[in-house]
Amino acid sequence: MSPRRDRPSTDAPRNGARKPYTRPSSAHRTAREKLSKRLSAGDPRSDQHPQRRIPVGLSTSSVFPAGVEEAFRLAHEIGYDGMEVMVSYPKDSQDPALLREYSERHELPILSLHAPTLFFLQGLWGRDAWVKIERTIEIAKELGVPTIVAHPPFRWQGKYAHGFVEGVAALEEEHGIAIAVENMYPWRLGVRELLNYFPDHDPTDEEYSHVTVDLSHAATAGDDALEMIERLGDRLTHLHLTDGSGRTTKDEHLPPGEGNQPCAEVLRRLANRGWEGSVLLEVTTSNNAEARERTLRQSLAFARHHLGHHLEDETGGGDDVGSTTP
Repeated sequence: MSPRRDRPSTDAPRNGARKPYTRPSSAHRTAREKLSKRLSAGDPRSDQHPQRRIPVGLSTSSVFPAGVEEAFRLAHEIGYDGMEVMVSYPKDSQDPALLREYSERHELPILSLHAPTLFFLQGLWGRDAWVKIERTIEIAKELGVPTIVAHPPFRWQGKYAHGFVEGVAALEEEHGIAIAVENMYPWRLGVRELLNYFPDHDPTDEEYSHVTVDLSHAATAGDDALEMIERLGDRLTHLHLTDGSGRTTKDEHLPPGEGNQPCAEVLRRLANRGWEGSVLLEVTTSNNAEARERTLRQSLAFARHHLGHHLEDETGGGDDVGSTTP
């Protein structure tokens, strides 16, 4: 049995008081206030002085309901730098041999694997949540993938939830693979928020060595993405490039530039500081193949421009691509 499942745990929060299960809904108000302040000051963007060419990959979830192989094909054709594979029910998303074949055929490295820690994947590989992460680690080791993305635990997951921070650290030390815990958002029940993650939806104030920031999740939660990336510093390992309006309870995963998140400024700041992580596009696209490809092309152009990739071209310059304001 995994030592992480043997760890003693307590149901008491760190301050000794029992944490409530719901609270008054504040995310929409908070998001509106922060957006209003940012827009009232204009839409400032950093000058571009990139210190590193940051790779831009494509998440296989961005082509859903098309499959993993189609995601690799499109990414190669459009010109992405690599892939994030969402480990899910389709067998090829779990099969190292097939994933290696796709990677080699389309000349695209797998930059990350997303562990099946999503709510709708709770039945995959049984109910033991540590097994989901450990089996994803085995796939990553076989393929030489450096990073695994995982969601924070749900409150009802008992010992797994209460030992998650320590368990993640132990797995990273044991296997030498980064487990980048992703920011999420509260679920909404009318005028109240369900605090469904433990200790909450925001991993940036926990002792994780590696964190993923998802800009759509930040929009839904009402979190300030720029503040998050600054607070994390080098602990930011992974960025899910996407967008959101902050005006809905849904996780929108809009293409960058179609919501109100500071997508352009996030990319520019990361490039300017020589950030060592990867940008992975994770958006919702149309079932229409032509529209899907158009979205993926536009999103890649947006990312490359604001990361300063065009500054490396012999021609230089280029028109501004997209906007972070409505």
